[in-house]
Formats: sequence, structure tokens, C-alpha cells
Amino acid sequence: MSDATTTPTPLRSALVIGEDGVARCSWSASDPEYRRYHDDEWGRPQHDPRALYEKMCLEGFQAGLSWITILRRRPAFREDFLGFVPEKVAAMTETDVQRLLQDERIIRHRGKIEATISNARAVLQLDVPLEELMWNFAPEPRAGHRPREWGEIPAVTSESTALSKELRRRGFRFVGPTTMYALMQATGMVDDHFEGCFRAG
Repeated sequence: MSDATTTPTPLRSALVIGEDGVARCSWSASDPEYRRYHDDEWGRPQHDPRALYEKMCLEGFQAGLSWITILRRRPAFREDFLGFVPEKVAAMTETDVQRLLQDERIIRHRGKIEATISNARAVLQLDVPLEELMWNFAPEPRAGHRPREWGEIPAVTSESTALSKELRRRGFRFVGPTTMYALMQATGMVDDHFEGCFRAG
């Protein structure tokens, strides 16, 4: 989740205790949808290729925005991009782009809309399954160490940089190293739940 990699203030707490008495990563405290996303999705290993493509696209749309903005608009994104089924999105045309640019329910950014379509086409051209390609760049799990404070969570890693480079080589767009690290967090390629979070297993 991209918000988890932003530069924190020195006094920002890593954990928060919710009204239910459960300790969670503090970024999830500000909104019920954030809390649901944290509890049910963020950091869980994701291998479904359609879901990975969707997460890649949504992380690209998130660049420069808060992730909660994307979460709240995700149903509209899914409707407009045909469930993020690569075969369906790859067939979209300029007419579709023009239609989406008029839809106030999503982020109306031509470059990101066009990248979502071109990335679907790039998925279909892969010579390896998308999940295999992406998970090949997942780092080894931390050996008994979890982040305890915000300064221990990077914005970019060597693995996210390498994944970004490979995806770009294969024609993907809006897949920079910071965006790819957020994707790694979201899909469980790395587990950045803070020490003490109930999801920190």
C-alpha cells in the first residue's frame, strides 16, 4: 500500500489500537475501508494473474494520490476496465479511452488509462505467466525480523527496481520502482506489517 512507504514524521506511531481492541498498522486507522483493506488484503500472498494485473494498474493510478482515493473508486475502476480481465481490456480502443476520460468516478488521466490498456496487451504477449514473472523478484522473507517503526520501511528496494526494469523492458508502463514496491507490499511479495500488528503472524 503506497501510503505505507511515504516519508513519516518522527513521532508517527507504527501501531494503533482500534475500537475493537486490535493492534493494527497505524496507516489503516483513518478510514473503515483502509481498515478492511489492511485486515483482509494487504500483505496476503496473491498469485492470481488477473488480480496481479489489477493491482499493478491500480498502483499506477495511485501515483501522486492517496491510496484511499483508489480504494473508494475501485468498484468503478473494475466496471470501466471490464473486471481487469486482460483479454477484455486489451481489446479496448480510443473510443473507450474517450468514454473513460468523461467518467468522474475514476481517475481521469489519459496516460494512466492508456497504460492500463497497453499493459493488458503486454500481459498477453508474455512468454511466462505474469505471476511467475512477478514473484521471481520477491525477496527472501525476513528472518524473524519485522519493521518496528516507519523508518524501517523502504520506498524502493533492489528487487522492486529490478522488477520495474524487467516490466518496462517488456513494454509495461507506470511501473516505476516505488510503485512496484507498493505492489510487492500489497500482494504479499514482502510483508511490511509492523511488529505487534495482529496480522504480523
